Amino acid sequence: MPIRTHRGRAAVYRRLWGWPLRSPRHLAAAVVALAAVATLIGFVLPEPPPSENLAEPAPGQPPAHSAVVPRPTKAPPTISVPADPPPQTAPDPAGLAVVEEWGKAWVDHPVGADRAQWLAKLKPFTTDEFITEMASVDPVNAGNVITGAATAISSTGGAMLVRLPTDIGVLQVTVTKTEAGWRVAQYDKEG
Repeated sequence: MPIRTHRGRAAVYRRLWGWPLRSPRHLAAAVVALAAVATLIGFVLPEPPPSENLAEPAPGQPPAHSAVVPRPTKAPPTISVPADPPPQTAPDPAGLAVVEEWGKAWVDHPVGADRAQWLAKLKPFTTDEFITEMASVDPVNAGNVITGAATAISSTGGAMLVRLPTDIGVLQVTVTKTEAGWRVAQYDKEG
């Protein structure tokens, strides 16, 4: 007997679509049936033909496309770290003089002087990279007096580690050789 009313047709559709939600067993059966149908469709459909870009040309014929074939790029150069540290050399007096001048500028911060004036005094003796870090240092935290001479702790051809005693403690200043000469690249408090 055919369904003649919309209300009857809706009820039939509700029963069909609602069947998987009636119980966990119905839901599991619906999922398994759907997976089986999808797998069957995957086996029945033919495999698509290869793309023209990937198809190999017949012997003796030019490729179907005229795109440039990319060549493999060279690997970036590897950086090898030497097993032995650079040889120690005698400290360069010019480097020690730069540390002493930097130290004089470091402790020269009169009351009321602003950070920009203090950094301007340090700039001729400091690397560009380190002067940007020094911008975060408050001059009030710097020492007020240098209490001794700068002495080298270690020295190589391009860098030195120098002790600089001040009234707030001993500073270990790293000075490097740049194109502009010796410049302070870092300092730390000892201990």
